Amino acid sequence: MPAWLTVLIAAACGLIVANLYYAQPLLGPISRSIGLRPAAAGLIVTLTQVGYGAGLLLIVPLGDLLENRKLILSLVALQTGALLLAVLVGQPSAFMLAALLIGFTAVAVQVLVPYASHMAPEALRGRVVGNVMSGLMFGIMLARPVASMITYRWSWQVVYVVSAVVMVLLGVVLRLLLPVRHPHSRSGYVALLASMGGIVAKYSVLRRRGLYQAGMFGSFSVFWTVTPLLLTSPTYGLTQRGVGMFALAGVAGAIAAPIAGRVADRGLVRPASTFCMAAAIVAYGMTLVAPAGSTVALGLLVAAAILLDFGVTGNLVLGQRVIFGLDPHSRSRVNGIYMATFFAGGAIGSALSAWTFERWGWGATAALGMALPAAALLYFATEKRD
Repeated sequence: MPAWLTVLIAAACGLIVANLYYAQPLLGPISRSIGLRPAAAGLIVTLTQVGYGAGLLLIVPLGDLLENRKLILSLVALQTGALLLAVLVGQPSAFMLAALLIGFTAVAVQVLVPYASHMAPEALRGRVVGNVMSGLMFGIMLARPVASMITYRWSWQVVYVVSAVVMVLLGVVLRLLLPVRHPHSRSGYVALLASMGGIVAKYSVLRRRGLYQAGMFGSFSVFWTVTPLLLTSPTYGLTQRGVGMFALAGVAGAIAAPIAGRVADRGLVRPASTFCMAAAIVAYGMTLVAPAGSTVALGLLVAAAILLDFGVTGNLVLGQRVIFGLDPHSRSRVNGIYMATFFAGGAIGSALSAWTFERWGWGATAALGMALPAAALLYFATEKRD
């Protein structure tokens, strides 16, 4: 697998997945623009993740059936339309539909990741997946500050228009440079979907890694759904630009992806997983040390963002390194099941977080964020050693 192809796939993953996260720091401006109640603002993030989860189960398995490049280009084209729809509508229900479609079509990244693993040799698969995932995680981390900065300078609609233009350009580049890959499966679509139940039943490690990451990603969603609301509240009084600067801290966590890939290639998945889950718990504990609104508390929030993102990213790549070794002919389906499982955790986290924050404040929200990775770590402790 040439280095330029790894870079191309990593960049494509980052640009596409960013569309899932542009709305997180913009819940306030978007809600006011479309007439959505603040208490229901978390539904924007939730529906985006629900759409993504549906795409993981219904679209990603097609990577084991259809020519991969054509599937990816089709999803990028549909994503462009969904982004433009978000700009053109002005009612809550219509925007929610656009958010759902943005999530549904963003699963192009989860066709690209197994595609990269197919191209990589076994001994280096963890490293290649880690490098691709680092691009994906940079997209996730940079989406929030970029969206905040553009909104501060212009408006939230400009964020989606610019992204739609980027998707068009990306589609052209992928059409020219991405190699064709025909999968070996000859099953029909219905049989392909039906086989996923058997895959889940067959591989206990797939079920476990999906649930570990569900707790981690639920914690991640709690943090990044609520912190923009916390930072713009009277407690901290930051502007949208300040929220964007804060979100830049999360970018540092993306370095965990290539590190985790190399650690996994050396057979150190178990201790690394323990570290990642514990890191997420500690991150939330740090935010409760200093009085809310103080400079120290803000600094600890920044450190918590870095540590939490590092743990979530690392655990994600460790899980993918494990599951991609299960069955090369069902790699897209395995990845779809894994991603759908933990994105369900993310959807639950984002749905509960805004409601918890509005009713009980940051302390209760932090407790929720700690409970999810703590449950994952307890479950992980019951895993038998190989």
